[in-house]
Amino acid sequence: MEISALTRSVVKRNHAVISPDGYVNSNVPGWTNCTVNVIINEQMGARLCQTIVTLREGGRLEGKTIASQIFFYVVEGQIEVSVASEQKTLSKNQFVYVPIDKEYLFQNPTEGTQLLTFHKVYEPLESYAVPGVFFGEKDDSKAPIFMNDEALRIQELLPNELGFDMAVNIFTYDLGGHLPMVETHIMEHGLLYLQGQAVYMLDHEWYPVKKGDSIWMAPYCQQWATTMGKEPSVYIYYKNVNRFPTVV
Repeated sequence: MEISALTRSVVKRNHAVISPDGYVNSNVPGWTNCTVNVIINEQMGARLCQTIVTLREGGRLEGKTIASQIFFYVVEGQIEVSVASEQKTLSKNQFVYVPIDKEYLFQNPTEGTQLLTFHKVYEPLESYAVPGVFFGEKDDSKAPIFMNDEALRIQELLPNELGFDMAVNIFTYDLGGHLPMVETHIMEHGLLYLQGQAVYMLDHEWYPVKKGDSIWMAPYCQQWATTMGKEPSVYIYYKNVNRFPTVV
């Protein structure tokens, strides 16, 4: 019998590690026949929302973005997607970025299809158009070496253009891979481990993490990570980018 008072999840002032053992389900209007777990949200001090959605047969996500853009990534399974006039079937490791003021419909999933979502209020930039709908996929051939270390590779999933105020990347650490420095920066992060195990240092606290775990890092939360175990560790992460660094 497991002791129910034990968990690897931690929620602190400037960071959190959320493991699946403590999920409590939420309801989102228009999202039906699915289990929604809100992992990161403004209620904890973040300026983004991150969810995990697990769909049953007949599951359906229907809605319209208003102030917030949404990035949907297929962690497992397959699902049909319609955004504005574009229609595609997305499978594991494929994604769609839905900009503001767009209707979307996800339907006909395979049983157990799991989606990761990142939501952020869009900040317009003068002289730059709001980005359009964007589809893509994880592709290791598009993941160049990071900071001259062959054990580290990053793929940028969204275009590196000023119209975008959020970035979503996939970071792969091969065996022996670790960040070359303790990062201290203005960008906020939300992330999900897709593969493997690691040790993550957040604000000088050390955490073992693995596939299925999520992490929130507030601006200036010092961070460092190294892979652990017998396979590469891989996570997908959000950060805010391309806007003047102040609150207007």
